Amino acid sequence: MARYAATEAGLARVLARRIERWGKLQEEAAEAEELARVMRRAKAEIPGVLSRLKDLGVLNDEAFTASRARRLSREGKSRRATLAHLTAKGVKAPALPEDPEHELAAACAYLRRRRAGPFGPAPVEKILAAMARGGFSQAISRRALALDRDAAETLINSLSAPLP
Repeated sequence: MARYAATEAGLARVLARRIERWGKLQEEAAEAEELARVMRRAKAEIPGVLSRLKDLGVLNDEAFTASRARRLSREGKSRRATLAHLTAKGVKAPALPEDPEHELAAACAYLRRRRAGPFGPAPVEKILAAMARGGFSQAISRRALALDRDAAETLINSLSAPLP
């Protein structure tokens, strides 16, 4: 937990996998029934461990969501891609506000990473298709492509501020 942020669901999966791995290593040394009982007991303790970590403030899905959403938008990920990522990480119903200006700034970050639009030459249709696959709407994509470099950089710099 000190090295990597995690969600409740993600940490529960990690702990369950560790117990399974430990059980496989113990198969030769322990009796099968006893080992299965110990593993069931260990897995039953996972919710208690998660609860204690939440009480201590070490495990916080809301903080994880806010931090990861900021990072992903700075990387040029759309709101849709961010929601998909958070859902895959086990966050239940992540609450991300729909902010067109923030989405436009993320689209500009995407264009800068791809060296397209105001940041370099690239076939417009190809970039529009890539942005659509990345979850950006056509309106946002076209607005981002139409910006000049200074305006796009200003929008990208606004991504460092917390989400509204």
